[in-house]
Amino acid sequence: MNTKDYIVDQLKKQLENFETVTQTEKVGTVVEVGDGVAKISGLSDAMASEMLDFGNGIFGVALNLEEGAVGAMILGAYEGIKEGDVVKSTGKILSVPVGDMMIGRVVSPLGEAIDGKGEIKSETYYPVEKVAPGVITRKSVSVPVQTGIKAIDAVIPVGRGQRELIIGDRQTGKTAVAIDAIINQKGQDLVCIYVAIGQKESKIARIVAELEKRGAMDHTIMVVAGASDPAAMSFISPYAGCAMGEYFLDKGKDVLIIYDDLSKHAWAYRQISLILRRPPGREAYPGDIFYLHSRLLERSARLNENYGGGSITALPIIETQAGDVSAYIPTNVISITDGQIYLETDLFYKGIRPALNVGLSVSRVGSAAQTKAMKKVAGKLRLDLAQFRELEAFAQFGSDLDENTRRQIERGRRTVEILKQDQYEPMAMQNQVAILYALTNGFLDDVAVERVKAWENDFHKYLKSNSKELLEMISEKKELSEDVVVSLEKAIKEFKETYQ
Repeated sequence: MNTKDYIVDQLKKQLENFETVTQTEKVGTVVEVGDGVAKISGLSDAMASEMLDFGNGIFGVALNLEEGAVGAMILGAYEGIKEGDVVKSTGKILSVPVGDMMIGRVVSPLGEAIDGKGEIKSETYYPVEKVAPGVITRKSVSVPVQTGIKAIDAVIPVGRGQRELIIGDRQTGKTAVAIDAIINQKGQDLVCIYVAIGQKESKIARIVAELEKRGAMDHTIMVVAGASDPAAMSFISPYAGCAMGEYFLDKGKDVLIIYDDLSKHAWAYRQISLILRRPPGREAYPGDIFYLHSRLLERSARLNENYGGGSITALPIIETQAGDVSAYIPTNVISITDGQIYLETDLFYKGIRPALNVGLSVSRVGSAAQTKAMKKVAGKLRLDLAQFRELEAFAQFGSDLDENTRRQIERGRRTVEILKQDQYEPMAMQNQVAILYALTNGFLDDVAVERVKAWENDFHKYLKSNSKELLEMISEKKELSEDVVVSLEKAIKEFKETYQ
């Protein structure tokens, strides 16, 4: 066979075996791009919150579905995208990788590792936006989340499945309260997720170092949208963190999630909305700003046993300007949450730290989220504090006070001292019960106010070395039975004798 025949023969064979493979792709064209937002024409079938592929590994999310164009925010570097570029529809809703391998890692809102410890490989993906659990699937809050902060666990208790807002001006210790709560969950079988929204990278690095030093990164996931990241990252970060938490919720586990902070989240959403030319409302926020936070915080719930019995507890943080709690975003979030921890600048500078205003702070779950032991010692405490505040204002006029009033003021001063606590030093429930019992039952009345902190520190050391069984009993039974009360009073009296 000559060469010509051979070539013809080969061509015939190829034509016989030829199959056409058609692949349909929905594509559009970038009409306009700037500030992390793109306007695309041609994607008539795009869905809301759908991922769009801009090529070169850059994705976007469809937010505005208009008649002639789609408005999308770009996740990542948008500098390389230009007018005329082709955009493909993916048919997928924005999802993030989830799983146990996330624990102990610092990740971006898209689930990519940013801690230099290698790639995170996950087979499971959860949608960033999800409908909150319904009323029938939920269960009332009755199990406490021990924050380790005396003032909170005693007076403003937080329960599993609750949403407790931490609110205050800048530099009043809002993040410190949240970090202490994470540190205190060591060995408590609670997965913690800290979502940093538009925070300085130096601050995040400090927090990670502190958590690693105290062994708390072993149960924590850090989701970070830094101050230098695009607004789109700040916008999706709390939803991504919540999706990571929902993976553990579905496994019947308990999760504590901190959104630090939702003021910056609202700013990021306002920026994206204004660039997308959505009509501005009050304070230039778009009309759906309430829905932005309500759909996020409603995903925190405690499920009943038929649905796995897991829970997500949320501690959203809001920064106020000059203590203005009646501004737009603070009032919105206050109305969504089940109570607020209010931190005050004046108290902070007076040296009362955590700078909790116990009068304005409230937990709408109340003592339902406390152990019986804590309920017994803390019931008296709130009353004592309330009376002290009223009497203190009255006593400033320098009028002669009767013995009973003077006694209440002295008790109140000692209460304020006992509720002070250093940062990164959360206290176990049994120790809190012991010291609060001593306080509310008058064992500290004869200790000078300036000596109260030293007395407390020495008392805990004494209990640790001499009354280990007593602390274990309170920890296990979680209630103050008669024999526990007798043992506790005996320990306090013995300590007072040796101390004096």
